[in-house]
Amino acid sequence: MKKIIIPISLGVICLSFSLLPANETNPETYNSAPVAITNGPSDSVRTTVEIVSSLYNTLHLNDYGLSDEAFFYAWKGYQRLLELKKIAKSGLLSICDFSQSSKHKRFYVIDIENKKVIINTYVAHGRNSGGEYATKFSNRPESLQSSLGFYITTKTYTGSHGLSLKIIGVDRGFNDKALNRNIVIHGSEYVGADRVRSGATMGRSWGCPAVPKKESSKIIKAIKNGSCFFIYHPGKNYLLGSKILNG
Repeated sequence: MKKIIIPISLGVICLSFSLLPANETNPETYNSAPVAITNGPSDSVRTTVEIVSSLYNTLHLNDYGLSDEAFFYAWKGYQRLLELKKIAKSGLLSICDFSQSSKHKRFYVIDIENKKVIINTYVAHGRNSGGEYATKFSNRPESLQSSLGFYITTKTYTGSHGLSLKIIGVDRGFNDKALNRNIVIHGSEYVGADRVRSGATMGRSWGCPAVPKKESSKIIKAIKNGSCFFIYHPGKNYLLGSKILNG
């Protein structure tokens, strides 16, 4: 275990995170250098850290492969969006952890109220975001890259990929063009356990967080209509630039 500094708006917290996960070969992993502020964390910050740590352990998220750092940021943004009344369907938190290999089950749907992981499966990243690992991200139309940050799920529709889910990017400058880019959650045959077992390269999307076709209907129905959806990566540009995380 190694201590790292998590930047927050009120100061600096030192938390024990294991920062050498299985994807330590990822070329962009953990090259961030958070800005240190000398004042210590407030009582409210300490309370938040304690709550997040307790929930992380209760959910056994380490066993599922989700880092405590990823969950900390997801929780922080989720709470901020609740404060802003952006979330219509509270109690659910979905996380795509793009610090992990695409061969891992890096998509999580967490039932916050009942404290359990209800879905853990595979998810694709954008074609131009990288190969096995996602390392490049964009908010630009036709970039074919994934966009980091927080989204709110909306309504479903039936398109070329079958049942699909529209999502609204609420992280200004990072994913707020998602609707115009037609970034949606949909099922696909190019991502899933069958490809891992066969040794085939995991497929990539045009920027959409595509999930296994056999599981897509269950996932979409569970998180539709106003829940919080977060795409995480440990690069410093997003973590220090997001107004949701730092506002």
